[in-house]
Amino acid sequence: MRKSYALLLVLLLTVSTVLFGCGQSSGGSDSKTLIFGRGGDSVALDPAAVTDGESFKVTKNIFETLVDFGQQDTTIHPGLAKEWDVSSDGLTYTFTLQEGVKFQDGTDFNADAVVTNFERWANGSKDEFYYYASMFGGFKGDEGHVIQEVKAVDETTVEFTLKRPQAPFLKNLAMSPFAIVSPKALDELGDKLGEAPTDAGTGPFKFVEWKRNDKIVLEKNEDYWNEGYPKLDQVIFKSIPENSARLNALISGEIDLADGINPSDAAKVEAEEGLQIFERPSMNVGYLGLTTTREPFDDPKVRQALNYAIDRQAIVDAFFEGKAEVAKNPIPPVIGGYNDSIEAYEYNPEKAKELLAEAGHPDGFEMDLWAMPVPRPYMPDGQKVAEAIQSNLADVGIKAEIVTYEWATYLEKARNGEADAFLLGWTGDNGDADNFLYVLLDKDNIGSNNYTYYSNDELHDILIEAQTEIDEEKRKELYMQAQEIIHEDAPWVPLAHSTPLLAGKKDIVNFYPHPTGSDKLGETDFQ
Repeated sequence: MRKSYALLLVLLLTVSTVLFGCGQSSGGSDSKTLIFGRGGDSVALDPAAVTDGESFKVTKNIFETLVDFGQQDTTIHPGLAKEWDVSSDGLTYTFTLQEGVKFQDGTDFNADAVVTNFERWANGSKDEFYYYASMFGGFKGDEGHVIQEVKAVDETTVEFTLKRPQAPFLKNLAMSPFAIVSPKALDELGDKLGEAPTDAGTGPFKFVEWKRNDKIVLEKNEDYWNEGYPKLDQVIFKSIPENSARLNALISGEIDLADGINPSDAAKVEAEEGLQIFERPSMNVGYLGLTTTREPFDDPKVRQALNYAIDRQAIVDAFFEGKAEVAKNPIPPVIGGYNDSIEAYEYNPEKAKELLAEAGHPDGFEMDLWAMPVPRPYMPDGQKVAEAIQSNLADVGIKAEIVTYEWATYLEKARNGEADAFLLGWTGDNGDADNFLYVLLDKDNIGSNNYTYYSNDELHDILIEAQTEIDEEKRKELYMQAQEIIHEDAPWVPLAHSTPLLAGKKDIVNFYPHPTGSDKLGETDFQ
């Protein structure tokens, strides 16, 4: 009797161990689950309604766009559209759609679905669809709105008519916010789409659950139209705010992949036999934004003074460990039209004091300095960077109090112009200068992605001309002029262009970090 009981107990323990292993392990079991540790949670999962990278990191794997970027660059490739034609005047784009594609809810992806999505965005507002306004010049009825009409020619053909040529139009369409959502899901989910986009996309993974500030679970779309993909059965995005805690979770095997690896920890990862380092191609900028509608930052001399007061090289040396270069422009050097002839603001506290005195602040002033609460590729530790800036500003008589908020609140309040100065950054969405200069610093985008509320009419005219100009060399010349104006007006203190690091288990294969920060995991697998 006792022997039978003992044998039964051993069998039960064995079975339970096997079942536990199948549910938790990644490459070593029949069920392939990738646990992706990241520094912050998503804001929402309606791709058109968000601007943050943590949201796009998830939506990129649920939803798809008409055209897509290259594996690790921003060249344009087929997506939900298999081919396209552009008229000689640059005003008409005709897309032929992939056939046999279905949304995860079983409805057909077709031309009408594309029209439904673009009508939804075009009839919206900046409070709803920040990116649509930024990339397409506003909404229906707005003078600057680029898209005149989106028409379903037949089931598999969509025609876009533009009011004026827009050189980055295809690159804009490839961006994560313009992924196509099931019209049925739009009707049935309504406002709940952003919280639980169940069966709403055409992508390789389906939404399962979201526990705020903990995890988002996706599962394999068994009916995915691109046969043979995805390779993984499940992806779990796990929020672990502290960089050190995330690295420890990777080393202990709690997670399989981690972003936001501190440059100083790269050697530690490389010393671990079972781990590997991934480098994300650099296409970003980290900056200190100065809200130009708030005193004393409405004075260009004050903004220039802060540019002289901050020791950018020391910040890069201290917090990026050789994985970044000091920024002098709002766009990174890899972007066409980068103006390398601009002379950077040097670190010169005495010059900063002179400018402050000229602006009527010989004894400095008090201000709030907002520190990002989450690590981002362009800002590995917002609190420490803020402390370094605080010290620099104290040297020129400026008393800065560091404040912060939860990430979604931080973004909302900064967007509403409530900060004196705020740390933020941008990872390029499409590899075009327009995506940095027009999106972040044009008056059209005040209240959406232009958090500084900076406005310059001359700059606006140049940026619209650059959008409309199809000749790339002429566009580059215009963007170089634009950077001269921005440098003089100084709405930002550009800080760094980083090369972000990720780390993962050695047996992860076919993971390709994308310069946009939104990684497609359909090809990713375990050896």
